[in-house]
Amino acid sequence: MKGLRVLELAEALGAECSDVISICTILNLNATSRLSMLSFEDCKKITDYYENNKFS
Repeated sequence: MKGLRVLELAEALGAECSDVISICTILNLNATSRLSMLSFEDCKKITDYYENNKFS
């Protein structure tokens, strides 16, 4: 498996898909929809950003 879809990561974080896509935009990651695939490295970056910035 290559990684997770945006919607799977959002569910794991307890966040909205739109929040995860916004974080992707901030981090300059290529994710434009809830079905976009993210590498595990990208998932780690997004999770770290989400937790460190109390994104909600």
